[in-house]
Amino acid sequence: MIFSSQILVADSCNAYIMRHLSAMAMKVIYINSSVLHIQTTLANATPVQQTVFESCKAMPAGFLFYLCLQFINLSLGVPANMMVLWLIHRSKGDSSTSDIFILQLAVLDILFCLMPPLELVNLMYVAAGNVWATLSFFYGVKDCSLLFLSCICMDRYMAVRHPITFAELKDRWHRKVAALAMWGLTLAYAITRCVDVVPNFEKIFVVMILAAFAFMVFCNVSILWALSQSGPGRDDMHPVKKRAFKMVLIILAIIVFNYLPPVALFPFKQYFAPDVFGCYIHYFAFGFMDISSSIQPLLYLSKEKLSVCPCKAKGSCCGGDAAQDVST
Repeated sequence: MIFSSQILVADSCNAYIMRHLSAMAMKVIYINSSVLHIQTTLANATPVQQTVFESCKAMPAGFLFYLCLQFINLSLGVPANMMVLWLIHRSKGDSSTSDIFILQLAVLDILFCLMPPLELVNLMYVAAGNVWATLSFFYGVKDCSLLFLSCICMDRYMAVRHPITFAELKDRWHRKVAALAMWGLTLAYAITRCVDVVPNFEKIFVVMILAAFAFMVFCNVSILWALSQSGPGRDDMHPVKKRAFKMVLIILAIIVFNYLPPVALFPFKQYFAPDVFGCYIHYFAFGFMDISSSIQPLLYLSKEKLSVCPCKAKGSCCGGDAAQDVST
């Protein structure tokens, strides 16, 4: 009897131990499966890209300065450039040789000035690849505004420094060809920047802006030197030349103001800390460059037709077409 009771107690203990071990095993399996599920989910999750606002939260001054200038472009640059288009269309019969390039530049600037709302979304809220690709295309278009500006400077340089050759090339067919070639280069550059398949593509922009800046400064300095020369038998500059000289000097100052910051800073990118360059230098430099989309048409509108040829009826010219159009 005692032996039977001991067997029953042993069986009960064994059954209790087995149930306890089974419950513990179930808990361990459940816990491990949960951990495994969490780890699998984290491993398979796509890393979330940070917006510029998040990555530059500690130093937001750069991109906030840039956004302010971009919304100035939206509110001021779009109507100003549309007015430039209207004025060029209205004065078709009396337009200058540079107007074809000024027109292309105004169209390009209108396209770029419409981008700030999408930029705001991309910089502060969404860091999606398709949004960035769209912006990269229009950034590429804006980068190539230097090509049209260089054409304008070249046209004026020829008018002042080589007036005979300029008169022989007065026919505008070659200017149309040049404008089409500039648009071809612009679209090729913008598409290449958009698809992002060329390594170190930013070096192409650095080389382009250095070359264009040097060329524009050379053309305008040469024009200023030519306009500063007094005519034969005169000690003072002709009043018309004086006005033209002041206008070209303003144009040169605006070119330096808009394009010197990226020219001076971008070639030395490797000497800046990555976060300093990405959050400060990049946006400050491009802010100065991009505000040209508003400054250039306003300058054109302020002095719509500053002529330096008051003696056209006699076939002479006091300074060529250098300051006839004042858009930079």
